[in-house]
Amino acid sequence: MNEHVDPTEIKTPTDIREESEDIGRNDTPNPTMGDIINRRYSRRGFLGGSLAVAAIGATVSPMALLAGKAQAATASAFDFTETIAGVDETHHIAEGYDADILLRWGDKVLPDAPDFDPMNQSADAQAKQFGYNNDYVGFIPLDGSEDRGLLVVNHEYTNGELMFPGLARVVDGKVEMGDYTRELVDIEMAAHGGTIIEIRKGENGKWQPVLDSPHNRRITVNTEMALSGPVAGHDRVKTNADPSGTKVFGTLNNCAGGVTPWGTYLMAEENFHGYFGGELPAGHREEENYKRVGAPGGWYNWASFHDRFDVSKEPNEPNRFGWIVEVDVLDPNSTPRKRTALGRFKHEGCETVVNGDGRVVCYTGDDERFDYVYKFVTAGTFDEADRTANMNLLDEGTLYVARFDEDGTMEWLPLVHGEGPLTAENGFESQADVLIETRRAADLLGATKMDRPEDVQPNAATGKVYCMLTNNTRRKADDVNVANPRPENAFGHIIEITETDGDFASTKSTWEILLKCGDPSIAEVGATFSPATSENGWFGMPDNCAIDADGRLWVSTDGNSQSKTGRTDGLWAVDTEGEARGTSKLFFRVPVGAEMCGPYFTPSGETLFLAVQHPGDEGLATFESPATRWPDFDEKLPVRPSLLVVTKQGGGKIA
Repeated sequence: MNEHVDPTEIKTPTDIREESEDIGRNDTPNPTMGDIINRRYSRRGFLGGSLAVAAIGATVSPMALLAGKAQAATASAFDFTETIAGVDETHHIAEGYDADILLRWGDKVLPDAPDFDPMNQSADAQAKQFGYNNDYVGFIPLDGSEDRGLLVVNHEYTNGELMFPGLARVVDGKVEMGDYTRELVDIEMAAHGGTIIEIRKGENGKWQPVLDSPHNRRITVNTEMALSGPVAGHDRVKTNADPSGTKVFGTLNNCAGGVTPWGTYLMAEENFHGYFGGELPAGHREEENYKRVGAPGGWYNWASFHDRFDVSKEPNEPNRFGWIVEVDVLDPNSTPRKRTALGRFKHEGCETVVNGDGRVVCYTGDDERFDYVYKFVTAGTFDEADRTANMNLLDEGTLYVARFDEDGTMEWLPLVHGEGPLTAENGFESQADVLIETRRAADLLGATKMDRPEDVQPNAATGKVYCMLTNNTRRKADDVNVANPRPENAFGHIIEITETDGDFASTKSTWEILLKCGDPSIAEVGATFSPATSENGWFGMPDNCAIDADGRLWVSTDGNSQSKTGRTDGLWAVDTEGEARGTSKLFFRVPVGAEMCGPYFTPSGETLFLAVQHPGDEGLATFESPATRWPDFDEKLPVRPSLLVVTKQGGGKIA
């Protein structure tokens, strides 16, 4: 193995991630969402409700109608003074609220962790400290108290150019990386994964980590895990290090996630393909499988130092990633389990809801252009009185993929071996094959090709499900239509699914566009925010979302930037009901170069957790501010990924 890699001019990991998600590896003839929207709405004639707003938005800015429809603002479910959109080196929050930094990259998680020293990092230290690029955030109350609980946080990926002083420099506007060694790679590996840490609210109402809690734990790329469900033990997941096909070391690129009704932590493995290098042997069984997911992606040079990330040496290793990982947070010695029944693809989140019949339904998107929306329905039912009885619910059930039809209905298609085209004649010898190649199975079923499905969030109170579609810059000009009038859809949209009779396990549902995103003051963009939305309230690139204690929708974004929109990412409150439907208000905005992740509310809605990911990323090359450059690192938010806790001044529910 190489111990040293020559300096190479590269793009940042964030750039590479975005380009990979933009590629779109689905070359099937399945209809795109643009095709479906075009046929549906042209046939319906744009009658009434949100369709009327959509038709207006395609030709006239909704902002121009603000004066005539001001009454919509009074019907909003949100009562806060909106903050102002913009770009600078710090965060901003609505008046009357506090946003306190709770944890930052490098802060202690375990009591024996050393103090963070950016100039003297090590893998051993990082494995005991808060990881990099915090994404998903969840909160699990302890002992029935909201004032004490376990915070669970995903650490999606690393930006070496921001992590390691002196490793990178800017040359002609591009980031040029210096020497990469095994030591630096091992630090990156330890900075991935997740954090479980107890937090408590003090007498002053402020939250603090509890460093001596027995629950605290770091999960990294080197944490031992088990494969469970239909794929466990299959030949396609066996390696030299694990001939049993049941034991995997680590998880990576954990983007969004979830918390189950029985209080376990779900980590979604998203862009796993980027960590692998090398070339498969000619004619290898996995050649087409890996092509469909883009492996090996070669974003990182881990394969230069660790054989398991080199597909020429361990050709089955990529099949052991791309799953949903379940962690029992109450037992710090437990083995996390990769629940293979939920399928293998680039999971963005895994949000759960208990159905009326007791079964648990999990929603997840496959975050790439032209890929799909999924849900999983457990075979067994949730037992509220017996946590132990629920611990393997996610190993048995049915995985479905969505087909959206032009009449406003949709069908959830079962991915079950032996049904329809999922047979040996098409290369599926068992359910394990269907799950390992979930994308190809969904292709054959005729699922609808979507515009980068990210968070898919059910609302237990209403039977609605909200699907964040971040963007699709690969949309062709012949997809343009009145309801989706944007070639190279840069701003994305939000789909609202209504599960039939509130049955989340239903296989037939209906759908509607809640919002087409972007600047509504520019008619060509075709955004459909309510006319009551202010110039600060519109957003693009919806990513993560949350339903609060009152059933209201909050949306965070990924992709707004100084260069693209003249504003940063942030968190917006979005009305989904009544006259104010489609109205959006800016609650929080991040520093330059950062992405807004989370969000997550405590059960009462009085605390909101937010994650500020890769701050200073865009700024490294383009934003002239001392706060984005060393040696000012330690005291500056913009170059240190941080987790924030938001509370209302004087107490009470958020907004």
